[in-house]
Amino acid sequence: MDTETHAPSVAATGDRPPRTLIASDRVVGAEVRRPDGSKVGRIERLMLDKASGRVAYVVMSFGGFLGLGEDYYTLPWAVLTYDTSMDAYSVDITEEQLRNAPARSPEGGDPQDEREWEEHVHRYYNAAPYWGI
Repeated sequence: MDTETHAPSVAATGDRPPRTLIASDRVVGAEVRRPDGSKVGRIERLMLDKASGRVAYVVMSFGGFLGLGEDYYTLPWAVLTYDTSMDAYSVDITEEQLRNAPARSPEGGDPQDEREWEEHVHRYYNAAPYWGI
């Protein structure tokens, strides 16, 4: 999946095409919803590949109340799509699939020495790895 397709569209004015870029601070805190509109969680952190500049994955909070008791999960960027009708990122995942997914700390961690873990996450979500795109 091409990372540029994940940014929300801005209504075109005149002959100008819709914008496809978004600032990272607008992604952090964005809601993640299922295609039916039900809330899954909130994006807490973007993890970028330093060499390519690509978004590798997001750390998403899930569950809890007012920040207490939340779990954190890493989702490959490739599994998220931006849904303009919901003004949220969309992922087709059940609550059971999410609860069984590899958990993560809210900080996300530095993936530098964690390629095996990253491969596991991408296999779990059946997502193409960002390093092979």
